[in-house]
Amino acid sequence: MCGTCGCSGGSEGGGGTRVAVPHTHPHEGDLDHGHDHSHGHAPAVAIRGAAGGGETITLEQRVLAKNEDLAARNRAWLAEQGIVAVNLMSSPGAGKTTLLERTIRDLAGRRPVAVVEGDQETMLDAERIKRAGSTVVQVNTGAGCHLDAEMMRDALTTLTPEPGSLVLVENVGNLVCPALFDLGERSRVVIISVTEGTDKPLKYPYMFAAADLVIINKVDLLPYVDFDMARCEEYARSVNPGLRLLAVSATTGEGMRAWYDWVAEQY
Repeated sequence: MCGTCGCSGGSEGGGGTRVAVPHTHPHEGDLDHGHDHSHGHAPAVAIRGAAGGGETITLEQRVLAKNEDLAARNRAWLAEQGIVAVNLMSSPGAGKTTLLERTIRDLAGRRPVAVVEGDQETMLDAERIKRAGSTVVQVNTGAGCHLDAEMMRDALTTLTPEPGSLVLVENVGNLVCPALFDLGERSRVVIISVTEGTDKPLKYPYMFAAADLVIINKVDLLPYVDFDMARCEEYARSVNPGLRLLAVSATTGEGMRAWYDWVAEQY
């Protein structure tokens, strides 16, 4: 059970590109070294006990301390290798996998790209990424609603990305829990689509506050949906004033050069 969001983690793992994932119990390993550079801290947790007449016990602790420690070690290892890891987060259906497929194809020959695919079940997205031409590891979280630093460490150990490569992490589709779990990534990108509604930044402020970049995807559908681009940008910057936003269509390729320029800036 995840102490922060209440989900349970862990799943069956197989051979090849699937990784079995215990849930947030960091331990020593190949990537287990480095220094602290976490994205944030978890709030204190209030627990109401039935046996004690409903009293509230506040646990004054950083419930993500173990995850943050391992994330810092991941980050240090990636930095030593000159590898840039980018954590892509969105709700289901925003177009993360399509964005990844086009990115892999368009960057072919320019820079090695490896992908960590996070989903609760199946290897469908990993198969799509492999067909696009990238090495990939599928991490199935079972009932878990996010990736964590230990899953990232295990995925990197399996991937063995080349020094100087780009590692793109497709997190589990969810606009809440992934924002709380540092993986050791260089940057965080939130992807929303014009089909989801203008007010997403106000409904999920922590996700947008934790982001380095927001990609507004599926702009080719703007003539057919009720989406106010300017107002969405206003809402996003109300929770994160320095936030960068890019409007793209991963299907048509519109705006994708600005995305590639942003990736290059991470090195």
